Amino acid sequence: MKLLVTGGTGKVGQHVLAALADHPYLHAADVVAFCHNRTVDQTDRVSVVRGSIADRDAVEAALEGVTHVLHLAAVKESPDLAIDVSVKGMFVLLEAFRSSPTAERFILLGGDCSVGHMFQEYSAPITETDPRRAYPGCYALTKVIEEVMLEQYIHQYDIDGCILRAPWIMEKDDLRYAMSFGEDQFGGPAWDTLMDADTLAKARGENCAPLMLDVTGAPLKRNFVHVDDVVSALLLAVEHPRAAQQTFNIAMTDALDYSVLAKMLKDHHGLSPIKIPTPFYSNHLDNSKARHLLGWAPDVDLEALVERAWTYKRAENEVRKIWYPG
Repeated sequence: MKLLVTGGTGKVGQHVLAALADHPYLHAADVVAFCHNRTVDQTDRVSVVRGSIADRDAVEAALEGVTHVLHLAAVKESPDLAIDVSVKGMFVLLEAFRSSPTAERFILLGGDCSVGHMFQEYSAPITETDPRRAYPGCYALTKVIEEVMLEQYIHQYDIDGCILRAPWIMEKDDLRYAMSFGEDQFGGPAWDTLMDADTLAKARGENCAPLMLDVTGAPLKRNFVHVDDVVSALLLAVEHPRAAQQTFNIAMTDALDYSVLAKMLKDHHGLSPIKIPTPFYSNHLDNSKARHLLGWAPDVDLEALVERAWTYKRAENEVRKIWYPG
């Protein structure tokens, strides 16, 4: 087996490459890390190919002898890069894959942005059969296009493709800083878009935690997943026979309920909840299909997610940095 990993320097890619070394049967696989702006360390088992994913020659060279592709590379809200990387790059990669004599399975890491995250209303838990309804922005649009493109290659050329659709992927102390009202807030939504200046100043001064409310006024429910659980799903999908030509929601089994989170933070960390009305919809990304067909289940629930985030100690030289392009 020979694996090609795109996005190996990203949040998920770094964990995938580390997990491969200790995996019970994938540890012996040869690995090619396809890198562009940044690179990974080359080892006896991990070789590096540098180039743009939109460059056909570079992609074909990276795919030589490859049996399985883990396509993790993405750009966020970068309109100048979105088409070349996410659309043309996906097309070039799929064209080279379908023409390769050694190609066996193509695995795409998708996102719940393709079904609208909390921007779109659903009357029931979101399953893999629900229509794609992206939220505003080029990132969500390109993730929809990637999923559709892979599905059409499955129909057109009968390739073995698999989509794993994940919500916001958490690691280390991400959740703790997502809940911060300070300048160190990680991710979104930005509190100054939902709160007036006086309320935000109060939240910052009184050691509070956000209790977001959905469009109906009820505590918001949204989806998260820990990076360890994403990695376990990706590596399970590499050879699982039931992953062939399927799409799976990969998320925590229960959506995160902000009222439950607020109580945890109050009881264990002394943070007072502050209610924040929002225009968002509560939703639930149903992972039943992955649990039933793959036997996959997340190990990290809300309690574990909170515990990990609040006990993680960041090293002095471990700077929080969000990498978008590349």
